[in-house]
Amino acid sequence: MLKRLFLLPLLAASLFTACTGPSSETARLPILGERDVRPRADGGPADTVFAKVPAFKLTNQNGEVITNQTFAGRAYVADFFFSTCPGICPKMQGELLKVYNQFAKDQRVTFLSHTIDPAHDTIPVLQDYAQRLGVTDANRWHFATTGGHGEPTAKDTVFQLARAYFTAAEPDKDAPGGFAHNGTFALVDDQGHIRGLYDSLNAQEVERLLAELPILLAEIDSRKQAVAGK
Repeated sequence: MLKRLFLLPLLAASLFTACTGPSSETARLPILGERDVRPRADGGPADTVFAKVPAFKLTNQNGEVITNQTFAGRAYVADFFFSTCPGICPKMQGELLKVYNQFAKDQRVTFLSHTIDPAHDTIPVLQDYAQRLGVTDANRWHFATTGGHGEPTAKDTVFQLARAYFTAAEPDKDAPGGFAHNGTFALVDDQGHIRGLYDSLNAQEVERLLAELPILLAEIDSRKQAVAGK
């Protein structure tokens, strides 16, 4: 069952890409997730409303509260991990570090790593984890917890968030470290739409993320220029 669950995010990505993927002419990434077509009261063309990452309130390694608004106007890459993970997490975070380093000077890109073990991964633990990885700027790469203030439902909350990012994560006493999860990276745009899913354990998928991030950044720049020109 868990293996099947792990395949769902990538299967969803391939299906949405096949249906709405960017052509070479438009150079535009698909918007993943459900969409709602809403008729207009004036009888004009219906509006299509795309799903967004749900509202969240997290605490990062510096003890700062971060919300969706923290990432407004910028692209970000999100993943889910835990600091004591003996399995895929070191590989995952090593691959994400490559992406981070490549865009180190680009303020249009940020990173968000959610711990799925908020009971253990306190703010000091996350701060130490970030420093050992070589991340010194919490404003560029947030290592965040849903349990920064001791919330009793923090673990359930982070699993709900993981599902919203098309990521599989759940407690599993038989899994290394007590949690089963996959290595999905989610690329999110300036408006909170998920625009790409990538298997961090596949080198070609990480290269695809590196190739598609500039496409999304160009779209964001174009959108900002259009607003400024009005």
